Amino acid sequence: MRKIMLLSALLCCLIISALTLIEFPETSISNGMINAKIYLPDSTSGYYRGVRFDWAGQVPSLEYKGHSYFGQWNSTYDPKLHDAIMGPVEEFVALDFDAVTPGETFVKIGVGTLVKPDDKKYSFATNYQIKDGGKWTVDKKKDRVTFTHVLNDANGYGYVYKKTLLLTKGKPELVLEHSLKNTGSKPITTSTYNHNFFMIDKEPTNPNIRIVFPFEVSGEGAGFGTIINAKGKTLEYARAVEKGDQVFSSGLKGFGNTAKDYDIRIENVKTKAGVRITGDKPLEKLVYWANPTTSCPEPYIGVNAKPGEEVKWNVNYEFYTF
Repeated sequence: MRKIMLLSALLCCLIISALTLIEFPETSISNGMINAKIYLPDSTSGYYRGVRFDWAGQVPSLEYKGHSYFGQWNSTYDPKLHDAIMGPVEEFVALDFDAVTPGETFVKIGVGTLVKPDDKKYSFATNYQIKDGGKWTVDKKKDRVTFTHVLNDANGYGYVYKKTLLLTKGKPELVLEHSLKNTGSKPITTSTYNHNFFMIDKEPTNPNIRIVFPFEVSGEGAGFGTIINAKGKTLEYARAVEKGDQVFSSGLKGFGNTAKDYDIRIENVKTKAGVRITGDKPLEKLVYWANPTTSCPEPYIGVNAKPGEEVKWNVNYEFYTF
C-alpha cells in the first residue's frame, strides 16, 4: 500500500511538472498588494476548453502577503475535462436543454452553442460538442482584465456577456464585475454560481480549514455529520478528507432572501490567511463540495434578462490575514 501511495504521489508530481512546461495564453494583474495570473480563453491552446464552466476569469494563482489562494487542485488534466479548471470559476445553468431534441442545440453562457446528443438528462461531466463557440475578445490592463463573449444563436438566444477581474486600488480585493445583455428574441432565465476552488497555502482539506457564514448554517448530505459538521455559523472538519471520501450537500440552509447573506469566509487557521466572499444579489441556493485538496462553497444567484435588457452583478473577494 505504501508503494502504491508513493507511486501515486510521484505520478501527480510528474503531471504537474509537465504542465509547467506548457505555455497557455495568460496575463497577469497587480495592484501592488495582490499579484494574480489569469488564463485566457482560446479554443485551440487555452488551458480550459471544457463545456461546463464559463471560459472567462480562470485564476491559477493569486498571492497576498506571502499567502497563496489558488492552484491545481485536480491531479488529472485534460483541456476538455469538465473540472480541469482553477480559481473562482463560474457556471451558468444551460438554456433550453430539456426543450430541445437530440441533434438540436442548447446554450451555455460563457461557452457557446452545444449539441444535445441523446435524450439523457443534462450532465456537467458530458463533453458536449461545441457547434458555435461565439467570439471572445480580451482587454488587458495592469490591474484588470475584461473578457467579452458575443453569441448569436439560431434558436433565438443571443447575448453580449462581459466579465472584468479587477484588483481594487489600495485594497487587498478582487472584484468580479459581470454584465449580460440579451441581444436575442428569447428571454434569458438561468442561474449562475461560483465554484470557488480555494487552496489556501495549499493546505489539504482538514480541520485547519473552516468556512464561516453570517447565519446559523445547517446541511445534509454525503460526509455531513461525520467528516464535516455544521456548528452555529461555521462548517468545521472533524478529520481530513481522504481520497475516496464524499463531502457534498445539494443545499445548505439558513440564509435569507437578501444579499446580506451572500457573505462567506474561508480560512486557514494554521497559516492565518483567509478570504471573504460577498455578492450583491440574494442567494438562490448554496451548494457545498470538498475533496482532499479544496473546499468549495458554491453560491447560486438567479440571472434574468428580457430581450434588449442588460443585467449586472458583482462578486467581491477580500483577502486578509488574522
